[in-house]
Amino acid sequence: MSDNSERQAKSGHLHRALGVRDIVLINIAAVLGVRWLSTAAQMGPSSLALWVIAVLVFFIPSALTVTELSSRQPGEGGIYLWSKSAFGEFHGFVSGWAYWVNNVFYFPSLLLFLAGAFLFIGGERWLQLGDSSWYNTVFSLVLIWLLIGVNIIGVERGKWIASVGAFAAIAVFIVLAVTGTWAWTAHGSATQFTAASLIPDAGNFTTLTFFATMTFAFAGMELAPAMAGEIREPKRTIPRAIVISGIVIAFIYIVGTSLVMVAVPEGQVNVITGIPQAFAAIGERISLPWLGALGGLLLVIASTGGLGAWVTGVARIPYVIGIDRYLPPALGKTHPRYGTPHVSLLTQGIVVSLIILTVSAGATIQEAYIILLDLSIILYLIPFLYMFVALPVLRRRANGNHEGVTLVPLGSLGPWLFGGLGFAATMLSIILAFIPPAGTSSPALFVIKIAASTLLFVAIGLGFYWRGR
Repeated sequence: MSDNSERQAKSGHLHRALGVRDIVLINIAAVLGVRWLSTAAQMGPSSLALWVIAVLVFFIPSALTVTELSSRQPGEGGIYLWSKSAFGEFHGFVSGWAYWVNNVFYFPSLLLFLAGAFLFIGGERWLQLGDSSWYNTVFSLVLIWLLIGVNIIGVERGKWIASVGAFAAIAVFIVLAVTGTWAWTAHGSATQFTAASLIPDAGNFTTLTFFATMTFAFAGMELAPAMAGEIREPKRTIPRAIVISGIVIAFIYIVGTSLVMVAVPEGQVNVITGIPQAFAAIGERISLPWLGALGGLLLVIASTGGLGAWVTGVARIPYVIGIDRYLPPALGKTHPRYGTPHVSLLTQGIVVSLIILTVSAGATIQEAYIILLDLSIILYLIPFLYMFVALPVLRRRANGNHEGVTLVPLGSLGPWLFGGLGFAATMLSIILAFIPPAGTSSPALFVIKIAASTLLFVAIGLGFYWRGR
């Protein structure tokens, strides 16, 4: 049996339980990180222009690329499958490995963010636990294993975590829009918006590093195709879901960042707890003291939904690589009762837990968050380089056979234009992620840590590959 037919046969054990609505909600939960509103608001009004630039040079190209590739090759594995088809086994493995490994850093960073946001629910007494390594560790471990357990029981149940999270993210925006507008009309804006303040300072390294984070914030449309074996009519479902969710996500990022700046003065937004901080500030201005707790609760639910979507989708990458025998074959097994890649999910939970324990013991929560985030950005964007180049390669290789494929527009020029834009934005973001943030005590040591960690985990993956060969 060939590799492809074996993968299809084993993927047949997965349950096709996801429709258009499910994929729209998974996309919103996975891509729309409400925390990025506070991250962007830190740099003031010029962040709005950067959002628009990120939409044009990365979000639209990536959405169009995913749409064509997923309709051309709708098999389980997504970005791993596309890279492998375009460039062969080795490059497919590098793409899939980097895509999976980045999440073992991304999950702890998101869990630390969730731990901080959760404290706003309890007010001032709970906020004192923010720097407690014990609290952050226990909270993170309990939540990640709860999500792992739900996903092992079945994607039919796991999808509801992402769905509830997507609705909560939209609710955050709606409540922020209503109360923020109320505070603005009654007391004015906490941040001054002028024509000059909207123009980004291209010569400032801080501006450039924010752009890398915004690019990262728009990534995630490729997640749902990784579960193509569990999607009903993936060639039709995925493109429709991408259009709907893409419009919602871009609108909320741009308008939501404006609302945070209306509530909190420029330079006073906290990188981890900025959204509940904005709710609390609005609550003080319009005499609703409970608004900060509500913001914290909605943010926790929304971010948990996003985490649940990634836990669900990313586990399919080592599952498919396990079928291909480059990782231990046990990763390619499905649960005999629930039809889920349970070994891959359990492995993911163990690795994430070890990183949480290591990081919590060795640095402050803020330092740990920034290091984990930069590692996530670099490793996560490596597969995008493959994806954007795979677009024109697979289009040309099809020799005009595009039946049932949703093509990138502008004819033969489209794949090169959108693939080139996405590739350039991705490469720039990877380079910028190595730049230490302002206030770093030892910039050289920061760069060494990031570079060494990236090379180490790529080398570990290559060791698995050559062993599998």
